[in-house]
Amino acid sequence: MSMVDLPEQLGETEQAIRETAHRFAAEVLRPLGAKLDKLSAEEVIAEGSPLYDAHRQFRELGFTTLRSETMELSRADTVRLRAIIAAELAWGDCGLALGLAGSTFPPMIAHMAGRPDLGEQFTSDQIGCWAITEPDHGSDQLDFDGSISATGMDRGRPNCIARKDGNSVVITGQKSSWVSNGTIAETAALFCAYDDGGGGEMGQAVFLVDLKDGGVSRGKPTDKIGQRSLNQGEIFFDEVRIPIGNMAVGPEKYATFVDTLLCGTNAGMGASFVGVAQAALDHAVAYAKERKQGGVPIFQHQSVKARLFEMFRKVAAARALNQQVMIYNATAPKPRLELAIASKVTSTQTAFEVASEAMGIYGGAGIMRDNPIEMLMRDARIAMIEDGCNDILGLMAAERL
Repeated sequence: MSMVDLPEQLGETEQAIRETAHRFAAEVLRPLGAKLDKLSAEEVIAEGSPLYDAHRQFRELGFTTLRSETMELSRADTVRLRAIIAAELAWGDCGLALGLAGSTFPPMIAHMAGRPDLGEQFTSDQIGCWAITEPDHGSDQLDFDGSISATGMDRGRPNCIARKDGNSVVITGQKSSWVSNGTIAETAALFCAYDDGGGGEMGQAVFLVDLKDGGVSRGKPTDKIGQRSLNQGEIFFDEVRIPIGNMAVGPEKYATFVDTLLCGTNAGMGASFVGVAQAALDHAVAYAKERKQGGVPIFQHQSVKARLFEMFRKVAAARALNQQVMIYNATAPKPRLELAIASKVTSTQTAFEVASEAMGIYGGAGIMRDNPIEMLMRDARIAMIEDGCNDILGLMAAERL
């Protein structure tokens, strides 16, 4: 297990699941992530890439169906276990972990919307994606209620619009370069503007879309400084026609639904980057005990011990906050988005700070391209922007205080 294992009271089944997640992270995700990090964005998703085998193995482990109703666990225990699993997988490689989690979005949306019929069509056996971000409206898409928009300003026309046409919906437009699994996904949970044909102001809705349908095309995979194992890219819709029944969430329920969803996704990011922070701490402690300067391992130097303790303290605090937030939001009558955002911001900031300190522990060795800390630094920095820039998320949370 990871070096910092808080004394959680896990049952036999929970412990077995955690051990399975850690073994998968250590034996599959970590070495694969290091390999994919050195490839081009095109090579990562090329036919025959081991990326697809990781998706297959993830599905076979059964993590995609981990819900309280399928296990003899309370809701609180289930979400706590999900937090542990997310941290373990990201401890292995956060890019792969986020891609695997993103692949489950369409069936998750069907489940959240109470649409088992769509769940039978959009299953976890397919690679899915969450198509929400747009080229001109990145943060606008998360500020769904306009709470932090400039007063009296018009955000402009949406980039992607679904138009009602009889018993169908016709989708036209694009989603931006930051859609995770965007150029490899087979299905999408599409969040976009909705024109019901009534001539009034457009609303927002959620659709489940088979991306193998005609009219769907992709851009190039996004070439990034970090999380290179996570495929991201544009999706274009050219008069893509889907049944009206594929609307999972209509305009009247959109705001409430997205609020609840963001509570889960922000807390999920919090759990994942606790794992990244933990990985950086583990590497730093191990290196400090083997690297000698002044005749002894640098771990024996008080200045190094003090820095390692600060890293340990931050990781433990981020982990505790995340688990408390996830349990609260899963069991409270109404989840609180400001708490989930606090977890996401805390964990991603912690991951970056701990990775930076770990690089300092490594010294010159830490800046080498084949050193895991160098990759963790790049991966962690991206997390402070993705799924909502931390600054913007903070403003959203502050509106609710």
